[in-house]
Amino acid sequence: MSKIGVVVLTMGDRPAELGALLASVAAQEGDPATVVVLGQGVELPPLPDGVDGVELPENLGIPGGRNAGVARLREHGGVDVVVVLDDDGLLPRTDTFRLIREAFADRPRLGIAGFRIADETGASQRRHVPRLGGGNPLVSGPVTTFLGGGHAIRMAVIDQVGDFPAPFFYAHEETDFAWRALDAGWEIDYRADMVLRHPRTEAARHAVYYRNTARNRVWLAKRHLPAVLVPVYLAAWAAYTIVQRPPLTGLAAWWAGFFEGVRVPCPPRRPMRWRTVWRMTRLGRPPVI
Repeated sequence: MSKIGVVVLTMGDRPAELGALLASVAAQEGDPATVVVLGQGVELPPLPDGVDGVELPENLGIPGGRNAGVARLREHGGVDVVVVLDDDGLLPRTDTFRLIREAFADRPRLGIAGFRIADETGASQRRHVPRLGGGNPLVSGPVTTFLGGGHAIRMAVIDQVGDFPAPFFYAHEETDFAWRALDAGWEIDYRADMVLRHPRTEAARHAVYYRNTARNRVWLAKRHLPAVLVPVYLAAWAAYTIVQRPPLTGLAAWWAGFFEGVRVPCPPRRPMRWRTVWRMTRLGRPPVI
């Protein structure tokens, strides 16, 4: 039976929500998980007994914080599956960890299971369904990426493909990791029955959204796409951004991030194999869209 470890990052500004999340983790069926909460350059609030609190000296960003959480879980030892949860989320069901254990036990090549993100009414935003066009959020199935707010990763995948890309800081770190996992032969599932309840939000609420989104898109392409696909991918995303008609300040930040990504390297470059490109195409999301 898989041993589950949980990583939660916090900025220390949601103590009530964090407490509710940890209570929902403790309520899960089966063996208790090893839980690590990391304060991103902040002092942590009081935590329940048995929860390992780590106060990082600075904000490492989302991928850097997750990497620190995984490293801490390794110190505890024996963790087979890493579950990452947003600090303002909540597990409304008590069988989620049981479903995770069963999913990874039944399919040895399943590397990542992405949760369904649902708001207080039970609805999922279109951007939270990791398929082109969104589709029905209640339908599970294979996908090419996953959501950062709630997901489970087999520790063996991290062992093989490495950590999340810390230089990204925020935005697209899940896609970077997913592409590496797919290229290594692992499978990714979107699981509608694994639910994380999360307040309804807009991605652009973060001040760094536009700049980091553009910069990291460029880095993603430069790191992982065959050379001929890099300009196709970036042109498609530039056109998509313009069609969305962001505010002028957002568009200016987007272009600044885009040219930062072109100018600043983010090694290593390890282009995915063409058979991975074809596999992603068959899954409905070729890596040019």
